[in-house]
Amino acid sequence: MKINQIFVNLPVKDIQKTKEFWTAIGFSVNEQISDERAVCIVLNDNISVMFLTEEFFQTFSERPVPKGDTTQVLVAIGLDSREEVDQVVNTAVANGAYQHEEPQDHGWMYQNSFWDINGHGWNVIFADPSQIPAE
Repeated sequence: MKINQIFVNLPVKDIQKTKEFWTAIGFSVNEQISDERAVCIVLNDNISVMFLTEEFFQTFSERPVPKGDTTQVLVAIGLDSREEVDQVVNTAVANGAYQHEEPQDHGWMYQNSFWDINGHGWNVIFADPSQIPAE
């Protein structure tokens, strides 16, 4: 079995601010499945994030929406270069996010990260598996 698409669903307080934040970073919106309760941010052809108002999100789960002081999930996204990693994180921070740790260089993998305007954690990475040290 192979998954052909991934939709990550995350609760937010303000759809319009969320849409503005993610388009400022450089991602597009799938307007066909976006409205006043949800915005679909397209990360690539097969991966999208559905940001849902807390009220709408609650219709999909019997569990309460986190209050913003807990971490439920960290989303890791891979890019094609270290420069792109830093560009995305720097642009996110310039648009209201904040960096949650210093960049980490593991030689074969470079990581930078931010908490978005809704408190969701994003690890942005560039990895070159051919550089993984042989043990």
